[in-house]
Amino acid sequence: MNATAYRLPEPVAKLLSVLPAFPGSLLFVQGLNLFLARHLPADTLQALDGEALRIRVRDAGVQFDFTWKGRGFVAARHQAEPALTIAATAHDFLLLMQRKEDPDTLFFSRRLVMEGDTELGLLVKNTLDAIDLPALHPRNLFSRR
Repeated sequence: MNATAYRLPEPVAKLLSVLPAFPGSLLFVQGLNLFLARHLPADTLQALDGEALRIRVRDAGVQFDFTWKGRGFVAARHQAEPALTIAATAHDFLLLMQRKEDPDTLFFSRRLVMEGDTELGLLVKNTLDAIDLPALHPRNLFSRR
């Protein structure tokens, strides 16, 4: 991948950055529950239970706060710093989801930043890496297991 990563245009980023955070978190967890939760192993979900998590989209000026509570991801309003924050640009998150870029490459080039609980960060990264790519293919996202 080239060193000059795509960034959202500044007017778009300004618009997104003034939106309230909680509704975005509500939408984000709906996507997590719909597309990702069923693919996560039970031991990972147990480790995530009750942990304050944050995804920060740096170039969009938005962040999504959430946690796992027993049966699903729920939006949160973290009062303190979350246990784990994962930050990248919208484009880099898209590259990760499409498996067009390796998280380690982005991490060592400082395009993917993990702050907080290192062990939890490694668990999340390794779990997402281990999900079979066809499981995230659009035709499989809505199939029932």
